[in-house]
Order: sequence, then C-alpha cells, then structure tokens
Amino acid sequence: MPSPDRAARSTIDPDEVAKFEAMSAEWWDTEGKFKPLHMLNPCRLDYITGQIAAQFDRDLGAQAPFAGLRLLDIGCGGGLLCEPMARLGATVVGADAAERNIPVARLHAEQSGLEIDYRHTTAEAMAEAGEAFDVVLNMEVVEHVASPIDYLTACHDLLKPGGLHICSTLNRNAKSYVMAIIGAEQVMRWLPKGTHDWNKFITPDELYDLMRRAGLTPVDRKGMVFNPLGWSWRLSERDLSVNYVTASLRPERVTL
Repeated sequence: MPSPDRAARSTIDPDEVAKFEAMSAEWWDTEGKFKPLHMLNPCRLDYITGQIAAQFDRDLGAQAPFAGLRLLDIGCGGGLLCEPMARLGATVVGADAAERNIPVARLHAEQSGLEIDYRHTTAEAMAEAGEAFDVVLNMEVVEHVASPIDYLTACHDLLKPGGLHICSTLNRNAKSYVMAIIGAEQVMRWLPKGTHDWNKFITPDELYDLMRRAGLTPVDRKGMVFNPLGWSWRLSERDLSVNYVTASLRPERVTL
C-alpha cells in the first residue's frame, strides 16, 4: 500500500484535464480531433498485445487469450484501447481524470456490447484504495501529469508482483518539436494548438530512470514511427526519436 503522504499527492494537472474534456465528444470520430490516435492505435495494439502475450504466456490465436487477466487503462479517454482489450477477454477497468470522457466511453462500450468498468478517478486514488492489476496501460499520459515520478509510483503500486506496465510518450528533441508541435498541431491541425507542452516531453533514458525510481524494472522499448507515404505507423527497434513505447515489470519480490 502507498504511504499516506504519497497517496495524498495528486499528479493531476487541471489545465491538461480541461484540454481533453473539451474534446471528449469527438473520441470515436476517426476524422476528428483524435484522428492521430485512431491512426496510431493499430501500432499501439500490436505492441501491447505482443507484450502481454509474452509476459503471461498467452496464445493470441486463441479465443479470448487474455481471459483471467485484470487490466487497467489509465487515461482511457473514450475507450480506444479498453474495447479491444475487452474483446480479447481481459477484465478491463478504464480510468480518466477528465469526467466528461467517462459517459462517452460507457455509451460506446454499451453500444458495442462490451462490459467495461469505466471510472472518473485517478491512479493515486485507485492505488490508495488497494486496487491491483496484472496489466497497467499508461499511454500518452505521463507527459501530461504534474509529477511524473509520483504518477509512475502510483502505476507501480497498482500492479500485482510480476505485473506488466506499458507506457508510451513523446521524446524531447528538435525533431519531436517539429513533428508533434509544428506538424500535428499547427500544420496538419490534427490536434488543437497547445495540446502538448514540449517541455514536458520525456526522453527514453529519462523515462527508464523514472521507472526504476518508481520501483519498476524496464524490459523493452520501441519507437512508433509514422510513414507519410503509407499514411500509417510501424514499430521500430531503433527509431525512438519522436513517439515511443516501453514495457516494464513490477518485480516479483523486493531485493534488499
């Protein structure tokens, strides 16, 4: 259980929450403000499902391969990741600090015939309540929180020993500024201006260090690279220059 001092601290940045609440009605519009996430989703799912299958020895060709696994998607938005995880058999909880996202996610899941536990809450509150999961998805969230180390510590506390944490974010360099700020927000207008703060982007080495400090053990990282010719995303072993995704584990036992 987290200490009272740690649990009392919230990593929520109200300004960041307000940005996404303003866009909440558009989560399932593939041509709307979340078009970039819809385009990225197949690439994210490829990584997520592969890591879960490897960690828990699951056959992705089987029916409901993630049955018996309890999964949390923090910053679930409208449920773009929760729904495919539920279809694969996982027991899914979707949590978001933006209250208006939750009714949108619930309605879409109901229309899709899926049972997903959506909650307007935070990682810290769930950790304080003693919630425990086999998998925690933390996708494109860490660059929006007030304190990455406290947030990642809450992610650690939410995992069962041996549990899997998957985290994606944006690298901080000149290329990411051009691609994510100038390109996505100003030129392509995929996202409203100000959606991202480049100063909050985190380099892969910084993220690995933060995860270790939070008690997690990093085990993998890959880039997610956009191909403008094919208008699609792919995973890359080497190119982590803009978008990237990581996998880490909560150790089975604490080593002294």
